[in-house]
Amino acid sequence: MRKCIRCGSEMRENCAVKIEGQGYGIVLSSDENKLFGGRVGKPNVAICPNCGEVSIYLEDVGKLKD
Repeated sequence: MRKCIRCGSEMRENCAVKIEGQGYGIVLSSDENKLFGGRVGKPNVAICPNCGEVSIYLEDVGKLKD
């Protein structure tokens, strides 16, 4: 359970980022110089139903520890 950093409410987890008009989505990378290398995964989103705060997070941070 994620808590909102603004108001302390329980956040709604496992939401997604959608880009209007595009079907590509977002992938996070640990190396901006590599086109396909360094990928660490797709981000998840948590949204606070009380104040609207949005938090982007990774479920598996294991790839960042390399």
